[in-house]
Amino acid sequence: MESTEAGAAAAAPTKNQSSIELRQPPPPPSSPMWKIVMVASIAAGVQFGWALQLSLLTPYVQLLGIPHKWSSLIWLCGPISGMIVQPIVGFHSDTCKSRFGRRRPFILAGAVLVAIAVFLIGYAADIGHSAGDSVTDSVKTRAIIIFVIGFWILDVANNTLQGPCRALLADLSGSSNKKTRTANSFFSFFMAVGNVLGYAAGSYTHLYHMLPFTKSKACDVYCANLKTCFFLSIALLITLTTIALFYVTEQRLEEIDDKETAPSTKDPFFSEIFGALKGLQKPMWILLAVTALNWIAWFPFLLFDTDWMGREVYGGNSKGSAEELRVYNNGVRAGSLGLMLNAIVLGFTSLGVEVLAKLIGGVKRLWGVVNFLLAVSLAFTFLITKLAESNRRSVTTAGGATHILPPPVGVKVGALAIFTVLGIPQAITFSVPFAMASIFSRTSAAGQDAGVFT
Repeated sequence: MESTEAGAAAAAPTKNQSSIELRQPPPPPSSPMWKIVMVASIAAGVQFGWALQLSLLTPYVQLLGIPHKWSSLIWLCGPISGMIVQPIVGFHSDTCKSRFGRRRPFILAGAVLVAIAVFLIGYAADIGHSAGDSVTDSVKTRAIIIFVIGFWILDVANNTLQGPCRALLADLSGSSNKKTRTANSFFSFFMAVGNVLGYAAGSYTHLYHMLPFTKSKACDVYCANLKTCFFLSIALLITLTTIALFYVTEQRLEEIDDKETAPSTKDPFFSEIFGALKGLQKPMWILLAVTALNWIAWFPFLLFDTDWMGREVYGGNSKGSAEELRVYNNGVRAGSLGLMLNAIVLGFTSLGVEVLAKLIGGVKRLWGVVNFLLAVSLAFTFLITKLAESNRRSVTTAGGATHILPPPVGVKVGALAIFTVLGIPQAITFSVPFAMASIFSRTSAAGQDAGVFT
């Protein structure tokens, strides 16, 4: 009797514990690596769509008539939805008692939402035209509304999908810290694969011939290429998600609760979240702070990299004359090439994270070193911009037309070198912080999805 009472007392919630901590199951035995690889491969489908966003959507929103200075506000939906959606999805994923498991229902829902959102974004111009937009309108109001709705849904869907996906990788890794790091490295590698596919597709201007119906009165060749790319990304994501969810199973939370003696009390959502946050140790708080600062540095480049190539390096203008638009599009395509080189380096670096960590002296030191590399590379964008401006040249033909010449070879090589080198810190950013968050969350009993806050 005494031992039973002692066990019950030990299982009862203490003053500073939330019930979410009590419901966290012990780490299961690690799963075979092929299951981890299958789940990680979902990142290729997700990142295919993200690569298209990063390389083509900023120019696309300007074609719809959104001013350049306002396009950055649209991208705010990513961080905002991340702050709101990820904690909610993480909480419900940690406590989900579905017969399909804790993570898989959210991964499936996220994949379906991504498909819907991508369709809305790709067909924004057509839907807007059907609703009354004129092809000659400089600002296509209805198309912009459809685009913004689809874009916000896409960010919510990506947050719904990626958090539980990484949490499932941590679950499958069991209590092995090395396997957790390897799982996140594979996730980063498949993100690179998706990037290569997305940037390669985005740089090919005749892809719409695969799906001729994508070109319409309201949707020119550029828009049709984007729609075709989105269809391909939907097909890849749904295929990879279906295969992974079919072959990889997980233990139901009810089965875990049946084996535990602790009562499963449930507090209100915010009480659960704040209770879990109180349980985080100092290393986790430092990790969250550094990650936040890290992404403040990343976002401007990720959102405007191809636009930077088109405007600052090549000297074009998406809303200027026909010649300025031609030069701008050439710069955007060059930026897509740079992003593809970035993705190749990202992929190879992702596979070598463990080796690099051993050479440098641990993953923490590795993360610190690449952050300095990130800072130096971003500083060089200012130098490249000034060099491009000082070497800007144009020629006038016999007929009086003015042609803007491309930047010197050295400037183009320098710009592409920045894209390429940034693949190294990007690989570490996509893997090491998430792996460390999973490990810290496991030791603090805050739940795997506490790492989603990064």
